[in-house]
Amino acid sequence: MPSFDAGLAPDRPQAPRLRRADAQRNYERLLATAREVFAERGADAPLDEIARRAGIGNATMYRHFPTRSELLIAVYADEVAALCSQGESLLTDASPGDALFEWLGAFLAHVATKRDLALTIPDDQEGQRSELFDRWHTAMRAIASKLLARAQDAAAARADLDPSDLLTLAAGIAAASTGPEQAERCLEVLRHGISRDGRGRRRGLQGG
Repeated sequence: MPSFDAGLAPDRPQAPRLRRADAQRNYERLLATAREVFAERGADAPLDEIARRAGIGNATMYRHFPTRSELLIAVYADEVAALCSQGESLLTDASPGDALFEWLGAFLAHVATKRDLALTIPDDQEGQRSELFDRWHTAMRAIASKLLARAQDAAAARADLDPSDLLTLAAGIAAASTGPEQAERCLEVLRHGISRDGRGRRRGLQGG
């Protein structure tokens, strides 16, 4: 997964500026159905199937999402927005350490299950894909920074931790794990490793 350091602030994808309630409902139904179909059949699933399942005509679907690329971007952006929203809600949790790792678990699951979807988003000559991913990564890093800061203030995490390093470690677990159970075990190991009283810090790779 790319670096988590650059970009613009994110936004949840917005429906086209059709203010009628029925148009908004159609947009949201298409987005939810596309998420389900892409999860089941991959990002190359027939768009007609999405429209059929949503109970919406093809013409209406293409008014909202003229191309597959626009639909893929909207679905992935909505996934990132939901992940960030979950993080925001955890900022009031009574246990900052638990909140941080609850969100890291959700982030890890996002990386593990949405990676293929993310890779299908095409680029163009203007570099739209890079700009979008910069924005999304910045959003996730911002939430991680807030949650980590609370954990550090509560002495639940070491003061020298950097949120980008934490996300890179979690993303690595997601990429390398053989399944959810191993990922959960590795995340628990990570939690013990970053705790304020963690042992073996600064030993490096040379021993001694």
